[in-house]
Amino acid sequence: MSTAKYVLLDRDGVINQDSGDFIKSADEWLPIKGSLEAIALLNQHGYQVVVITNQSGVGRGHYSDATLTEIHLKMIHMVEALGGKIKHIYYCPHLPDADCKCRKPKPGMLEQFGKDAQVDLTDIYFIGDSLRDIEAGIAAGAKPLLVKTGNGTKTLAANPDLNIPIFENLYDAAEYILSR
Repeated sequence: MSTAKYVLLDRDGVINQDSGDFIKSADEWLPIKGSLEAIALLNQHGYQVVVITNQSGVGRGHYSDATLTEIHLKMIHMVEALGGKIKHIYYCPHLPDADCKCRKPKPGMLEQFGKDAQVDLTDIYFIGDSLRDIEAGIAAGAKPLLVKTGNGTKTLAANPDLNIPIFENLYDAAEYILSR
């Protein structure tokens, strides 16, 4: 097993502003204030950051794999400009009714990361803004955290009894992780 330290992040609503119409181009991808700085902060303290994201817009035909790559390159370059690094990005392109093993709330992407990185997920935080992120984290044995950005406030309102740490944004969640 690896001794590297990791933090897993959902993308839309955690790192960047979300859209009910999907983020369909690099121009539409806009970071949430402080999120890129949070990734750099985690890196500076020895954490590797991995993104775990549902991207059914590919399966729906809203954008191509090539466009998704452009979006991710923009995110990576913006993080690097602040001294941070995204180690890897896992994404599920499938539609919600595809019954794949990778689409959150199923834990497939998290489990694949654990296998690839040779790490035990029980000590790894997974930060998301929706119930499916939390459910995937729990199902994979990770430590889920909720941020109120993106769908987080709605998720909390619909699930007031969530028994996990909740934060205003990714930066606050990063500070919490670093204080542990």
